[in-house]
Amino acid sequence: MRPISTGGRRLAFIAAAASALCAAVAPALAADSVKIGFLSTLSGPGSGLGIDIRDGFNLAVKQGGGKLGGLTADVVIADDQQNPEIGRQTAERLLKKDKVDFMTGIVFSNVMLAVGSTVFKEKTYYVSANAGPSQYAGEQCNPYFFNVAWQNDNLHEAVGKTVQEKGFKRVALLAPNYPAGKDALAGFKRFYKGEIVLENYTALNQLDYGSELSKMRAASPDAVYIFLPGGLGINFIKQFVGAGLSKDMTLFGPGFSADEDVIRAVGEPMLGMFNSSHWAHDLDNAANKKFVTDFQKEYGRLPSLYASQGYDAARLIDSAVLGVKGNLADKAGVRKALEAAKFQSVRGAFRFNNNHYPVQDYYLRVVTRDATGRVTNRTLGTVLKNHADAYAGSCKMAS
Repeated sequence: MRPISTGGRRLAFIAAAASALCAAVAPALAADSVKIGFLSTLSGPGSGLGIDIRDGFNLAVKQGGGKLGGLTADVVIADDQQNPEIGRQTAERLLKKDKVDFMTGIVFSNVMLAVGSTVFKEKTYYVSANAGPSQYAGEQCNPYFFNVAWQNDNLHEAVGKTVQEKGFKRVALLAPNYPAGKDALAGFKRFYKGEIVLENYTALNQLDYGSELSKMRAASPDAVYIFLPGGLGINFIKQFVGAGLSKDMTLFGPGFSADEDVIRAVGEPMLGMFNSSHWAHDLDNAANKKFVTDFQKEYGRLPSLYASQGYDAARLIDSAVLGVKGNLADKAGVRKALEAAKFQSVRGAFRFNNNHYPVQDYYLRVVTRDATGRVTNRTLGTVLKNHADAYAGSCKMAS
């Protein structure tokens, strides 16, 4: 074998250097797929909420031909059982074993707060399709957390403003004793300035409200405001009407306590109940009309606000993957694409504030009968326009 000449060595070195330079400047290859860790409450009293978020998310994936941002979508679904510790452990598995690229799906804020640090430590983007704790909106805001739904206080602020403007003087408040319940009543009281004759916090899994109803009867408010999601709201409204309190007290709630999932279970007793929402099935925009039509066709029921949020979460992730042309290793690019929010939301115009929570409109709805006689929500008007949460000023987002 002949030894390589000095000239040959020089040529080999130049070729190797040129090859390395080309590798350095070549564009990063797109991933073959995008893996989503969908962790939600899929069992127990709150399961209907997680199921609606899941169904809305899956509908968006199906509409995209099984893809998000042009990549095959691998959605790994897990149940947090409405338990913070189970949620944290399952999140660790999704991140370290399944190596998901994004996470989403959590319903309850106490679970979100337990899971958040685990997700952020792995530098994985979390797109919240529901939970919007005040902590992550303010001083604990995080570049890896995006909320496509709302901040916990917001829907309650809209009702507080409505109850104030309608002239109700004496109000009873009821919410579960967990972070979102406390945010809820704080939001209501931020806009309502009348007399709070009763303020009750109940167990998060409570389904019997006999004691609370007795206290309400004794306090004799002219309006009652509840934040009781899913099965909690279903049971309370049935018991409230059954106890005859609806004859003397006007019932208000956020959309969580008066949406299509609750209406399906309660029916006529909900007629006349006022509630707030950032979304409604009768909002007049093309993206929403397609979503509502396709959801009914796919699942045989009207979507709830939870379903709309799951759908928008998938659409936001789709826009982020497109924004980096499938290069999911480009974390800075993914963040920039998420912040740009270049997708058609079912709510119409959509944008993020500095804390990665939405700035959006909030509406007043009433439970009524539509032209077909179906008991459902009808949008009455806008309560808060381009509304930002109260905590954004405390957010100093890390780069």
